[in-house]
Amino acid sequence: MKANKRIILTAVLLVLVLGLGVAGGIALDRQVLNVSAAVADIVPATSPDLKADTASTAGPDLKLIQDAWQTIQQHYVDRSALQSQSLTYGAISGMVDALGDNGHSRFLSPDMLKAEHNSLNGQFEGIGAELQEIDGHAVIVAPFDDSPAQQASLLPDDVILKVNGEDVTQLPLNQVVQRILGPAGTNVTLTVLTPATGKMRDVTITRAKITLHNLTWQQIPGTTIADVRLAEFSKGVSQDLQQALTEIKDQKLTGIILDLRNNPGGLLDEAIGVSSEFLADGNVLEEQDATGKITPIPISHDYLTTTLPMVVLINQGSASASEITAGALQDAGRATIVGETTFGTGTVLNDFNLPDGSALLLAVQEWLTPKGRVIWHHGITPDDQISLPASAHPLLPSAERSMTPDQVRASGDAQLLRALEQLTASTTP
Repeated sequence: MKANKRIILTAVLLVLVLGLGVAGGIALDRQVLNVSAAVADIVPATSPDLKADTASTAGPDLKLIQDAWQTIQQHYVDRSALQSQSLTYGAISGMVDALGDNGHSRFLSPDMLKAEHNSLNGQFEGIGAELQEIDGHAVIVAPFDDSPAQQASLLPDDVILKVNGEDVTQLPLNQVVQRILGPAGTNVTLTVLTPATGKMRDVTITRAKITLHNLTWQQIPGTTIADVRLAEFSKGVSQDLQQALTEIKDQKLTGIILDLRNNPGGLLDEAIGVSSEFLADGNVLEEQDATGKITPIPISHDYLTTTLPMVVLINQGSASASEITAGALQDAGRATIVGETTFGTGTVLNDFNLPDGSALLLAVQEWLTPKGRVIWHHGITPDDQISLPASAHPLLPSAERSMTPDQVRASGDAQLLRALEQLTASTTP
């Protein structure tokens, strides 16, 4: 396991699926373990009562699952629906969903796992959107910059109701994703509901091979402010930010807008690196384990630190590593946070590979801000709460390059304009 992955802890998971087999492993090497060893490693040695409870309940629970499986196989009327892989994946998804960690801990089919890893490496094929399961529905957390999903005006919180006319509201996330995936150049039609407006619409999207430009920046026309857009915390983005900050310094700009809107997160090490480029000292976050032990995670000294005034933009599509960065800068008083409350995914995910190439992403630790504020299910609340008008979209550096100052002011991006207003006031003699 590489240190820069989001799967940053050594842990053990015992998976017993419908009597089909036992799979367990240490995250470092996926070594298969026996049941007693797996249980011993999962439960802290300081919790003997918890060990006893786990051992006493494992048998009956597995028998119940086995009985349900056999009953379905023997009696369900639609014999064509008795697909072993589909039922198995559905059962695993159900177990993870029952944990209540909506939108974070999740089961990934082999195709979903491949897409997840490709996304973290900055390349993947599809429509270009982060999907998570919330309240039993496939929901768009964020479309990626310049992706087919963004160009089709898909929005954070859009609920996917149908794929190519097929109702998917009762399907687990992995099956919804499988229906959306497809070769570049082919079309997929999504029926989506936007909760904020109550409107339902059909959106036809051409799939594409997508290379994420995870960091772009532009001097905002008519100002001395740099708009730094971070689309995802994928591998190497901290180094990209270091280069951008060097260029900003060379051009003698006077302030920075760090745009984390619709950024679904990514690698923890990159969140630490990005935060460290704006913080001279202190911690980026705290990690709390299942026993309540809290471990502070300090800044990295591998980066030069800028002291330019800054504003951070967030919205409901900002999640995970975005929330760590925004929370760290807010707690340190380093930046004003503008926009909307973030998504609220404040847990450390471990990646547990299963034998058929699928995987579980499970929350094994909780992230807190440096001052101990809970992110999970709460999100980061901005200092200056302001929403975009329904007809407006975030203004990106790629668009600003060809705009005039008047066009920027007329863009309707109220969050960016508020950030400009604050930075202009703070840098005026």
